[in-house]
Amino acid sequence: MATVRIVITLKPGVLDAQGQAVHQGLRALGYETISGVRVGKCIEITVPDQTARDDIDAMCERFLANPLIEEWRIERDQDRDGDGTGRSRVPVLPRSQGS
Repeated sequence: MATVRIVITLKPGVLDAQGQAVHQGLRALGYETISGVRVGKCIEITVPDQTARDDIDAMCERFLANPLIEEWRIERDQDRDGDGTGRSRVPVLPRSQGS
């Protein structure tokens, strides 16, 4: 079995009201350098190893996303890292001492 991560975001040009609200909230908290925020959703599903990418695309198009206003990116375990752990390559920033 393989874990597949589907990241769904609004298409460019579609108004992101949640993103605007988060952006305003961050600015209100003093994070003035933030230039934009987009909010999406991440879905992880477990599928048989031989599941075709086309089948996962069909799941997104038919049920998981709204293809009129959303786009998606599909990541399999092996796409995300080279060691099979399924961890993201995005570095984790340390928390500040004051938090």
